[in-house]
Amino acid sequence: MRALPKLAKAAALAVALLTATARSATFDLQTATVADINAAMDAGALTSEKLVQLFLARIAAYDQAGPRINSVITLNAQAIATARALDAERKTKGPRSPLHGVPVVLKDLFDTKDLPTSCGFLPMKNSQPLHDATVVKRLRDAGAIILAKVNMSDWFGTPKKGDQSTVLGRTLNPYSLELTPGGSSGGTGAALAAAFAQVGLGSETGVSIRNPTSNNSLVGLAPTRGLIPRTGQTMTSFAQERCGPMGRSVYDVAVVTDVVAGFDAEDLLTINSPGRTPNASYTTFLKKDALRGARIGVFRDLFRKGPAHAEGVALVGKAISDMKAAGAVIVEPVSTGLDLFTLLADTRTNYYEAQFSYGLYFRRLGPQAPIRNMDELLAKGGDLVKPSIVKGYREFSSLMHHADYLARRDTQETLRDAAIALMDRHRLDALVYPFKTLPPEPHISERSNERDNPFSSVTGLPAVLVPAGYTAKENGPIALEILGRPFSEPRLFALAYAFEQLAKVRKLPPTTPPLPGEIFDYQPRPAAVAAVSR
Repeated sequence: MRALPKLAKAAALAVALLTATARSATFDLQTATVADINAAMDAGALTSEKLVQLFLARIAAYDQAGPRINSVITLNAQAIATARALDAERKTKGPRSPLHGVPVVLKDLFDTKDLPTSCGFLPMKNSQPLHDATVVKRLRDAGAIILAKVNMSDWFGTPKKGDQSTVLGRTLNPYSLELTPGGSSGGTGAALAAAFAQVGLGSETGVSIRNPTSNNSLVGLAPTRGLIPRTGQTMTSFAQERCGPMGRSVYDVAVVTDVVAGFDAEDLLTINSPGRTPNASYTTFLKKDALRGARIGVFRDLFRKGPAHAEGVALVGKAISDMKAAGAVIVEPVSTGLDLFTLLADTRTNYYEAQFSYGLYFRRLGPQAPIRNMDELLAKGGDLVKPSIVKGYREFSSLMHHADYLARRDTQETLRDAAIALMDRHRLDALVYPFKTLPPEPHISERSNERDNPFSSVTGLPAVLVPAGYTAKENGPIALEILGRPFSEPRLFALAYAFEQLAKVRKLPPTTPPLPGEIFDYQPRPAAVAAVSR
């Protein structure tokens, strides 16, 4: 009789083995998260080399042919060799991070020591930086592969109407080819929507992370001012400029934030981050039930009115209702009592700070750079250079006592304090509102001021965007924006993740369907068996 317990244990182990063997996982390149990639790699079903090849096949099929999304400025010719080396390293030493062997695209204003950085400006097409941007170095150190530099709104020049840059021209939106992918990180947005890489980096002075995130049905982080360093990134504003991770899931954006965030001595704005970021990974805050009991304010100050906005407002309203159904306490409405859209129209400081920011960037490029200072920009760029840059360079020699500039800085502080006070008064975890309630505009259309919402950028408060739905006529993506207090990214990621998992809004773009080999079944590592045997 004593043998029965042993037999029972053996039987349980056999059942567990059979169950683990029978249970297969499905990998789908377009919907896979970084966690899914690592699971497939751990099981031996995927390598970094194979992953790079899958993404390169999509670029060949859909960026350079087919719908011709036209997002890639420069492909990294060493990507496959780098992937092979990282595969070998994974076998001998294990992965450096969840991004080990994972392909990334960069907006072409992040410096890369091995690839040109054009800023979308034709006279800088072959500009070769001496050093990686800080965030690029951190990605490489984590084992990420820089797969491509992608198109962006021309930083210095005036492209043809409807085009993004004077280097590459027009990038298309995979959700509807007649619509813009958005500026200025439109290449990152379009490339990620079309699954040309797993994750990417965008940047914004005003709305340039959030606009292409919204337009391409992605998840994006506009981080707390000072969380992510900007060294080696072309900037228009010392105060407002931000680097932000973009991806197809909240999890992936949180993973990238883990890698790129933190103090950098070359960007002293990041001195505010030590002691104010979590010790654990941002991904540890991602819980499906995070909405339960969360206090969320519906920030009506940032809802636009009128028939053109009705469909977008309804989509965001549905998202808020879903949050409430998941257990969130919805405080409706909350308001600063200010006419925010009017104030925001005269709050940005980038026009005043631009020439000083540009001069700093040019000095970093070294003596062999095609453009080394503002005088050379104007001389070599000629008629291509934006008139606003020429005017600003001639008009502002100092910001120390410029009344309008200082007033704008004061307004930014006022708006920041008002938003924080609003959250404190109602004991809120976050504020929610539409990023915008209009779909992406056609390429040739003039950009309406009613598409702009720079509140997060002028206040420096963090915001996470998640897809909220699509307009019926245009298949135009609409995004929900979730804004919080400084350095509240863990809470914002948690709320965004819970909504994402609950609503499952995001759908794949119709113009870039799966290619052969992108979807496959495999046997995951039988972790459950080890647990039973113990």
